[in-house]
Amino acid sequence: MKDYFATLARYNVWATRKLFEHLDALTEDEYRRDVGLFFKSVHRTLNHLLVGEHLLWYPRFAEGVSPKRALDEEVETDRARLRAQLIEGALRWTPLIASLDQARMQGTLNYTSTKGVPMSLPFAPTLGHVFNHGTHHRGQITAAITAMGHACPELDLVWMLQAEAKS
Repeated sequence: MKDYFATLARYNVWATRKLFEHLDALTEDEYRRDVGLFFKSVHRTLNHLLVGEHLLWYPRFAEGVSPKRALDEEVETDRARLRAQLIEGALRWTPLIASLDQARMQGTLNYTSTKGVPMSLPFAPTLGHVFNHGTHHRGQITAAITAMGHACPELDLVWMLQAEAKS
């Protein structure tokens, strides 16, 4: 199970970098305008990923703390800094997963939700949620950039696995 999550963590880094290779082609207006995503724009959806994956879930798993954050909070206004923070955040998951033992993976994650509700969920499936969540929102973003007339990246996990097999 730990190997699987290590693969998902590598994929998260790879897919985040690939996505940004294509986001660089967006004008500032395209990047920030409401394109009908749940969090409206590409920029706000990326901010949601920063909040969700790195400012909420990572501290819950790594430190056992539950920061208070709004899911639609704009943490970073600057496009380049947001990119850097998302890539840096994605890189932190690999060593965390490497540090987890079997007992922890089979245990529970206790945290407080963004609505202040105490939660206790199975650790491994909840960790899986973090990576699934990122995939979900990257998919929304790729659909939006395609609708804008830009090329979108191939972000399927098998593309990463094929690239790794070649190297």
